[in-house]
Amino acid sequence: MYAILEIGGNQYKVAPKDVIEVNKLDEEVKSTITLDKVLLLADGKKVEIGHPYVEGAKVEAEVVEETKGKKLVVYKYLRRKDAHKKTGHRQKLTKLLIKKINK
Repeated sequence: MYAILEIGGNQYKVAPKDVIEVNKLDEEVKSTITLDKVLLLADGKKVEIGHPYVEGAKVEAEVVEETKGKKLVVYKYLRRKDAHKKTGHRQKLTKLLIKKINK
């Protein structure tokens, strides 16, 4: 069984016992959250597609930890102006452990 979720404007394909990284959520570590924006639900034989979400479908997940993503280097250069600018960015992430998918 798997589901496709919408979390923070992004879509994720999840199954029970999967660990996914999403943009930072305002939840405590070790807390359980319920995700109800399920776009698609499949159990091997039957596939349900939502319009836009599947009614009554929920996914339970546990917040494992909050981390940072890998560093992105942003380099800007203007030719003939002697202008260089180098900055970096690390996205804050939340790791979720998918417990179960409810219909």
